[in-house]
Amino acid sequence: MISHQVPYHIAIVMDGNGRWANKRFLPRIAGHKQGVESLKRCARACDTRGVRVLTVFAFSSENWKRPTEEVSGLMDLFAMALSREVAQLKAEGVQLRFVGERQGLSARVLRGIEEAEAATASNDRLILNVCFNYGGRWDIVQAAQKLSAQGQLVTEENLNRAMALAHVPDPDLVIRTGGEQRISNFLLWQSAYSEFFFTDLLWPDFDEAALDQAITSYAGRERRFGLITEQLDPASAAADTV
Repeated sequence: MISHQVPYHIAIVMDGNGRWANKRFLPRIAGHKQGVESLKRCARACDTRGVRVLTVFAFSSENWKRPTEEVSGLMDLFAMALSREVAQLKAEGVQLRFVGERQGLSARVLRGIEEAEAATASNDRLILNVCFNYGGRWDIVQAAQKLSAQGQLVTEENLNRAMALAHVPDPDLVIRTGGEQRISNFLLWQSAYSEFFFTDLLWPDFDEAALDQAITSYAGRERRFGLITEQLDPASAAADTV
């Protein structure tokens, strides 16, 4: 089965903000600011192309280990972006969802998250999941703990319902920018059968043309989910034997 031309759900590891800034002899936070602009551009491009869910890796559980100055700058940038961008995202029909561990976040950040989710809850044009203070291993553990607390068996079906992204289908396409070819603890459970696309472009340089390249690559792939081609399209297989 050749994949549908446009993926329903795209997930992105937005890598390369710091390197983008370093190449321009700018502080790393300048790269992260430019990364916010790239995310806005990408979300609009996804919407116009028919993508219904966009999930991005904004801040991982491991990012706390970065220099204190950078982490503090990221938190300020995140809070500022929430206060400045939510009204426009709401007007454009974007539903914002924040996925990750909220314990340990500042009151300012938590308030911004809660207000953004409440303000956009009724929107249904594009769901934008922002993975913030998120890790794939954390997600699996929290799901298992949730089931245990509820006295439910840890089965694949139950675990799937308890995951932090249970409100959307698994990603069809996972994109990583920045030239690295690993998933870095992102959507470990959900990406089991996702297609992957890696690009050397640093995230602030990722534009509509780059998105189209990823979608085109995805559209030409056969998604078998453990089966063989003949099982997916028996009619075509029968025609080949005539």
